[in-house]
Amino acid sequence: MLRSTTVLLALASTSFAGYAGNLNYRSPSHNHPGLGISIPKVLKRSDPVLEYSADQLEFTHGVASGDPYPNSVILWTRCAPSTDNVKEPVDSERGGELYDPVPIYGDNEGNAPVSKAPVCVEYCVSPDKNFKRVADHGTVYTSSDVDFTVKVEASHLKPFTTYYYKFNVCGSDKSSPVGRAKTSPTEHDDVTDISLAVYSCSNFPNGYFNAYGNTARKDSVDYVVHLGDYIYELGGDGTSIGRTQYPKKMIYTLYEYRKRHATYKTDEDLLLSHRTFTWIPVWDDHEVADNSYRDGSSLLQNNEASFIIDGGVSVDQRKMNAVRAYFEWMPIRQVAMDDNLRIWRNFKIGNLLDLIMLDTRHYDRSITDLYLNNLYIKKIADDIGRSMMGPRQEHWFYDNLKSSAKRQATWRVIGSQTVFSRVDELGSIGLGVNVDSWDGYRANLNRTLRTLYENNIGNNIVIAGDSHANWVSDLTWLDEYPYDPATGEGAIGAEFAGTAVTSSGPAAHVGIGNLQSKTLIKKNRELQWSELYYRGYFEMTLSHTRTDARFFAIPDIKKRNPYEISMANFTVFAGENRLSRTNGSPTTNGQGVHNGALKNGKLEKQTGQYNTETKEWTSI
Repeated sequence: MLRSTTVLLALASTSFAGYAGNLNYRSPSHNHPGLGISIPKVLKRSDPVLEYSADQLEFTHGVASGDPYPNSVILWTRCAPSTDNVKEPVDSERGGELYDPVPIYGDNEGNAPVSKAPVCVEYCVSPDKNFKRVADHGTVYTSSDVDFTVKVEASHLKPFTTYYYKFNVCGSDKSSPVGRAKTSPTEHDDVTDISLAVYSCSNFPNGYFNAYGNTARKDSVDYVVHLGDYIYELGGDGTSIGRTQYPKKMIYTLYEYRKRHATYKTDEDLLLSHRTFTWIPVWDDHEVADNSYRDGSSLLQNNEASFIIDGGVSVDQRKMNAVRAYFEWMPIRQVAMDDNLRIWRNFKIGNLLDLIMLDTRHYDRSITDLYLNNLYIKKIADDIGRSMMGPRQEHWFYDNLKSSAKRQATWRVIGSQTVFSRVDELGSIGLGVNVDSWDGYRANLNRTLRTLYENNIGNNIVIAGDSHANWVSDLTWLDEYPYDPATGEGAIGAEFAGTAVTSSGPAAHVGIGNLQSKTLIKKNRELQWSELYYRGYFEMTLSHTRTDARFFAIPDIKKRNPYEISMANFTVFAGENRLSRTNGSPTTNGQGVHNGALKNGKLEKQTGQYNTETKEWTSI
């Protein structure tokens, strides 16, 4: 009897460690343990005798890596019973258990009971493709409580080194696809150059995520940065192009957010990018709800009328559901999450750059444009108390800018969800400035610029998404410092804001979009290039002497294909704090652009498209 008890205790201890090794059982926020999974409850319900066999399990959604540190990286997969899929359940109506603490134990909203059988998964990390040498390995458990997702921190790794990793069902040869990951340099390493691919706004029913796959096929970057709107909470019917998303409606519950993530991670090019590159993602609004802010969103407010009309779910509950699903399905780590759902974080990438990833949406953002209050937001846009980030994140942001300059990192790359530079759209595509962007929070914008100018912090690159259009600007404080739009003198850096992977843009036709862009670059002094029609992405290469940005367009998102068009190239030389000009043109070496409008430059007809698979050019 004593021996049996000892064996059972040993098994329980091993199982506890296995569950604890899966980071998805933790809460996304240390101050909100209720968002985590109670491992003792999972163990109490689990029956090891019922453990799934290898032939009952599948790695359903590939692999992913993220949040690189010098000695570790996050690895992700999903290992689920083979009967599990992303199909819509027979009855998807939200039930009475909606307001229980997240996650909901025993939630059968998907018409499937919680699992009593644990899923055992092993992982292995190696510096070589054939896994002859092992850098790290381990065993973890997963269950329906975390949607059968697995997230581990691979440790004991070397800085700025490429590794290969895979998962397998314990004690079997059933394995996941092999993924590739890359650690970051230490902050003191002398790094020659770093290349980043920058994406935002991927809407599944709108089209295929060809942009993700193109960078992977070219193998042209070190890391992928995603600035948000990785998923959309909206309904939308992509059946006509083979892009049916599940659930087929606006989503509110934990189950629904999980199924939406599961749908998105069936896109082949997204899966290819995830297994090829280590990602550094952050959320925008649609990971929760359109035009989200601290206390609500455009379609869900903290009042009784909105509660009844717009979903029958509270703002806080919906946000918790969305954040829990995001944490489970994305390769991100807890980064000092000692307060409200913090995702903002900093990556010191050698002595070359600091990548500062902001959360300008959910953490502590003041009220934004909710469509019916646009004029009100314009009236209060200058109020000193308004903030995109909240005071705590603001102080952290400014301190990081100063410490980055103090440690003499060459560049500061600031990841913002929304466009930072002023864009007055009056008379072109909108009604004045977009108050859902930094233009609606001018005091916060001014505090940021004051930090840069008054502390003489140069070599700043802002990267942004959200707008579904391309914008390239000199980074300048127009109201306070002299600025020459012809030369860029007086600027403190540059902004590269990219278009969407698939989400619809401002212009439905090329010609109309280009006319609108001409108006925009005339009306906005710091705006150097505007492009409103194409879907796509951009890549950046940073060295100690220059930053080069290359913008690409996807000619067709309605079917999967490997084609892209080179749109425009820009250069910022270290110490110049502006876009480099050649004969007045702000593009690299004075080149023309292939769509949109360029200040003091030319629009050239693009006659070819590049096949990232065959590496050949073909005519358009």
